[in-house]
Amino acid sequence: MGFGSYDESEQQQQTTDDDEDVEAVNVHQNDHDGQMSFESDVSTDELVSQLGEMRDDGDDDE
Repeated sequence: MGFGSYDESEQQQQTTDDDEDVEAVNVHQNDHDGQMSFESDVSTDELVSQLGEMRDDGDDDE
C-alpha cells in the first residue's frame, strides 16, 4: 500500500516576497484626546435593565 508520491521541492521552506511589500499600520493615527459627554432622560437603573434584557434576548439564539 503506497502513500502516493510527493515532490521534495514542495517540502522545502517556501518564502514569499509579499511580506516585504506590506506597509506598517499606525494604529494610533486617529487617536482622540478630547472629551465626550451626552445628556439622557433615562436613569442608570433603566439603562442597566435594558442591557440585561438585550443580553437575555441574545441568549435565545444560541
